[in-house]
Amino acid sequence: MGIIKDRFKAKAEKVSTEIRDLLKEHGTKVIGEVQLSQVYQGMRGMTGLVTETSLLDAQEGIRFRGYSIPELQQKLPKAAGGSEPLPEALFYLMLIGELPTDEDAHHITNVWQRRSHVPNHVFHTMDALPLNAHPMTMFVTGVMALQTESNFSKEYAKGLNKKDYWSPMYDDAMDLIARLPRIAAYVYRRKYKLSEHIQPNGLLDWAGNLAHMMGYDDESFKELMRLYMTIHADHEGGNVSAHTTHLVASSLSDPYLSYAAGMNGLAGPLHGLANQEVIKWIFEMQEKLETDSPTNEQIAQYVKDTLAGGKVVPGYGHAVLRKTDPRFTAQMEFGKKHMPDDKLLNTVWKIYETVPPILQSLGKVKNPWPNVDAHSGALLVNYGMVEYEFYTVLFAVSRALGVLASLCWDRALSYPLERPKSVTTDQVKKWLKGEDEIWGE
Repeated sequence: MGIIKDRFKAKAEKVSTEIRDLLKEHGTKVIGEVQLSQVYQGMRGMTGLVTETSLLDAQEGIRFRGYSIPELQQKLPKAAGGSEPLPEALFYLMLIGELPTDEDAHHITNVWQRRSHVPNHVFHTMDALPLNAHPMTMFVTGVMALQTESNFSKEYAKGLNKKDYWSPMYDDAMDLIARLPRIAAYVYRRKYKLSEHIQPNGLLDWAGNLAHMMGYDDESFKELMRLYMTIHADHEGGNVSAHTTHLVASSLSDPYLSYAAGMNGLAGPLHGLANQEVIKWIFEMQEKLETDSPTNEQIAQYVKDTLAGGKVVPGYGHAVLRKTDPRFTAQMEFGKKHMPDDKLLNTVWKIYETVPPILQSLGKVKNPWPNVDAHSGALLVNYGMVEYEFYTVLFAVSRALGVLASLCWDRALSYPLERPKSVTTDQVKKWLKGEDEIWGE
């Protein structure tokens, strides 16, 4: 079947047995109590999913199979001459649950290179969209057009044993991940570079090739893409893009359909679109203040004016984190290493010094610290990528690593159709009066 696929099969069979034993012994154990406010307010803090690939800790940030981002930067294999982790290595870790060797990571690079061909009809489908379409619309359209290549859909139509669902799902996941850089780069060059497309370089790694096809051959930009693709890859299973991919796939939709659905969620302003909102807010601040090097005092007043206008400071706050997002810190370290004198980055760092104390003074904000979106756009601008509407496409390419690794596990462990119970407000009112029992089917 393939080296990585064989390892995944062996690992999945072992974990599946462990879960069956765990449920047999502890299946009736109560995890916690659900509050009515959680039912109405986005299910915050409600444990309702199992996601094997990563876990979000309120104090330490995201951990991939138990490893923090600083640990990943230290332990994961790198590209030749590089210092940032290869996304291929992170994918292996999320899929197999073990740190890869250099050979393992480069094997995945080679596999993705071999699987990366995109049929012409995909490009024709994207070309049918007007140039003023949002980059995420073009990107998801390309993914949907790729669905014609789904192994799972073809095998399911022939008749497929449930225990074998995972195999064509795995192949679809590997094919889709391999093809995404080509689709993303095509969107970028079509919308912003007069459709002057750049052919892939089969000698480059996955993220390095993405940089090349977009037209950025600076080695430090390739390093940025490796870091970016690694730190944005996964964030537990409850965020909109991950949960949506999981939910749609639970109906046995193939990875192309499921991933496309998840990325439509990522495109929302409260999720992946936030990185573009950060840069937009900073540019607007610079224009209002008539300077590209605002002082801390000027920033503080602009922040207060933003809040007084009933708006939020984009890039600050998180539903779970209670400290500075380690993904922000990783990007800040990259910036200070490669471009310490950049005016925009120094503004980002001044905002970091200024915003948390102001938000803390309000007494209402649980997390006044920056998240990953507060920094990522500024690094891209430094290299000339000022087209901030495209940033979410980069996020989407990265997020494929986590959601599709999770999807392989969903099918390997035979997770069922997701179908939570819902109630009406009338039922809730009756329940509060003791007239009705709503918690149950």
